[in-house]
Amino acid sequence: VQLQASGGGLVQAGGSLKLSCTASGSTFSYYTMGWFRQAPGKEREFVAAISRSGSYQRYGDSVKDRFTISRDNAKNTVYLQMNSVKPEDTAVYSCAAATGDFWTVATTDSSSYSYWGQGTLVTVSS
Repeated sequence: VQLQASGGGLVQAGGSLKLSCTASGSTFSYYTMGWFRQAPGKEREFVAAISRSGSYQRYGDSVKDRFTISRDNAKNTVYLQMNSVKPEDTAVYSCAAATGDFWTVATTDSSSYSYWGQGTLVTVSS
């Protein structure tokens, strides 16, 4: 599966941004999907994951209650709605796909994901 992330840009602290990741080349609904981010000089960080059907989600502690992950299997797209953004949310955000069920995949571990998009830069100004 090929993944293409989009929607990044410059946003003021407290604002909102919505990222999209569109898949092609395979049956999108087969994959557990995740978002990760990497800030300059820092390690890659888990942001959110969503089950194949979209019924279950998991979030990193730093984004819980501010970000929402969703998916539209008819459009082969997973979304990340980012609200109340903070300067520390500045990073390159990448989507990823994992084969396997949400409850058997280590969704917070980047090594669980076999396919990655190219990333989209989000910059939050203070």
